[in-house]
Amino acid sequence: MLRIITLNLNGIRSAWRKGLLSWIVAQNADIICVQELKAQSADLSDEMEAPDGFHAYYHCAAKKGYSGVGVWCRRQPDRVIDSLGSAEFDLEGRYLRADFGKLTVISLYQPSGSSSEQRQQAKFRFMAFIYPHLRELASSQREVVVCGDWNIAHQEIDLKNWRSNRKNSGFLPEERAWLSRLLDEAGWHDVYRQLYPTSGEQAYTWWSNRGQAWAKNVGWRLDYQLATPGIAKQARSAAVFKEQRFSDHAPLTIDYEFDLPYA
Repeated sequence: MLRIITLNLNGIRSAWRKGLLSWIVAQNADIICVQELKAQSADLSDEMEAPDGFHAYYHCAAKKGYSGVGVWCRRQPDRVIDSLGSAEFDLEGRYLRADFGKLTVISLYQPSGSSSEQRQQAKFRFMAFIYPHLRELASSQREVVVCGDWNIAHQEIDLKNWRSNRKNSGFLPEERAWLSRLLDEAGWHDVYRQLYPTSGEQAYTWWSNRGQAWAKNVGWRLDYQLATPGIAKQARSAAVFKEQRFSDHAPLTIDYEFDLPYA
């Protein structure tokens, strides 16, 4: 069994203070993908650089206190790639790939466009840039799982207030259509939705810090594991953990009936 967890940390140092490591160790996960480190290499403690029982790899943003992704894994990868070949987005630390035999696991942090029109246009540029890459990966004869904060709620079931958010970043028609293309044309599978096609409020992974969004469960499903067909078919269960909060996102755990290849 292969257990993969994805979580947007909204700051690795903040999540660490809230007990992230002890929770992760207790999950018996094989691979953990994290996003939004909000830290640079010099900010990481020795424990963050070598979490108990894991190999840790990070792609930090050039800008302080911003973005960044990481992968923790019990088995050392055969190869780690931290570049997409985009000067703009590589500097923002939005992609980290780890290969294990014929399995690839990627931690991805898609830009948010909610803060300004400028950032929305950056999000559209990222989507346009990464789509061919994801399409190529899907046809690469590898088994691939792309974990991350996609900053898109795909369907109406994926957020509480969908009617009032139809013109807002994260639920724009163009964003939703792009994600549909990934699933319908590029060959990816939304693993959680595949397992639980009618799951609504229990599937949310992000809540605004405004108002009482968390208390009232006014959430969005923004964090996905997208997988190639072979490994997607081997997914057996998925869960969003909400009993303890490490950030404004919740961890998404998926178990696959798949043996992690060992060197």
